[in-house]
Amino acid sequence: MAKHPVPKQKTSKGRTSRRFKAFQNRARIRLADAVNLKKCSNCGDSARAHHICESCGFYRGKDVQGKVAKAEEKITTIKAD
Repeated sequence: MAKHPVPKQKTSKGRTSRRFKAFQNRARIRLADAVNLKKCSNCGDSARAHHICESCGFYRGKDVQGKVAKAEEKITTIKAD
């Protein structure tokens, strides 16, 4: 015999999905308030924590996306013409 309780019927797909959907909804509500904003160390604009700054492309004081270099290239090509 079984040593632990055993369900008498199979759990339906609808009941299972309802249970997990309720969990997802609670998690979404909890995570929606958890967006952390910080000031960018380079430009001072607000950016998400642990992400690249959208306006300047810097992360932890380093130019990650190369936006500054691209802007300088455009300036030098305009001056050269």
